[in-house]
Amino acid sequence: MRRRELLGGTLMLGAAACVDPPTLAGARTGAHTRPADAARVVQKITALPAIDGAGATVQRLFPSPELRHLDPFVLLDDFDVRRPAGFPDHPHRGFEAFTYMIEGAFHHRDSMGNDSIIGPGGTQRFTSGRGARHSEMPASDGRNRGLQLWVNLPGRLKRIEPSYVGIAGERMPVASLGDRVIREVVGASSPVVLQTEVDYLDVELLADARFERAVPDGHNALIYLLDGELELLGERLRGGEALLPTAGNVVIRARANSRMLWLSGRPHGEPIRHRGPFVD
Repeated sequence: MRRRELLGGTLMLGAAACVDPPTLAGARTGAHTRPADAARVVQKITALPAIDGAGATVQRLFPSPELRHLDPFVLLDDFDVRRPAGFPDHPHRGFEAFTYMIEGAFHHRDSMGNDSIIGPGGTQRFTSGRGARHSEMPASDGRNRGLQLWVNLPGRLKRIEPSYVGIAGERMPVASLGDRVIREVVGASSPVVLQTEVDYLDVELLADARFERAVPDGHNALIYLLDGELELLGERLRGGEALLPTAGNVVIRARANSRMLWLSGRPHGEPIRHRGPFVD
């Protein structure tokens, strides 16, 4: 399945609500303005292999036959790209393409004149707005692994001027807590600014470590396991699998050394009209 395919429809887990974004301090203890009840599992999904761009291998969480979209999120890819494959020059419109690097480096160029290379822990935020072009190509030999997330822009912002910001991994907040490392990719302590309220953590856990956090009321959420094995909400997750929880408290235990993505966002409550590289 390629990004140019037309995929419509959206999964809504909660009603839109304005919630203050969490802080990294909240991630340390699991302290968060939280609903009193434990979260429930709505759906379990598995990333599916796909080839995109110029021979680039991705594991796609959505859009897929299991889940078309997760408002406000349009697409989520776990990519591992090696030269000469990549994503050469192509257009976008109507959303923010957000790349987070795990290993290796990626080289971004765009029609606005931006030219930057981001390594592990760094981010690239490309707000396509009314329309722009960019390319994303591997910038190191060997593995270049990361996550690309497309965040829908609400209708009132679809025609904003396009923009780009790259942030080096050294600038991202990190909390090392003995048996876990928490990187706040998007949130109150992160320098990343998106047009949508998003909570995005990269969490590494040693075997038997415990992590607790709440999905805020009104957010749609996803917990994706990059590597390892987790136990949460009565389910087991293995690498490449994800759970979609309701609002509520989530307690996670690592059954092996693990690395996971914690993602939630405030839905726009608007149709997601995804047409290949455009989201109108």
